[in-house]
Amino acid sequence: MLGWALTFLIVALIAGALGFTGIAGASAGIAQILFFIFIVLFVVAMIARAVRGRPPL
Repeated sequence: MLGWALTFLIVALIAGALGFTGIAGASAGIAQILFFIFIVLFVVAMIARAVRGRPPL
């Protein structure tokens, strides 16, 4: 999921540099949403791992 967020971020940067503001805005929004979903899932996974008795990473 982090890979997809980075892909959309790169698309947004390229589209913004070329002047496609609509595509850049949409791609940046998608990248932001995917990044926050990734962070939430990462935190949930770390909590689940700690509850099972293993240290987080």
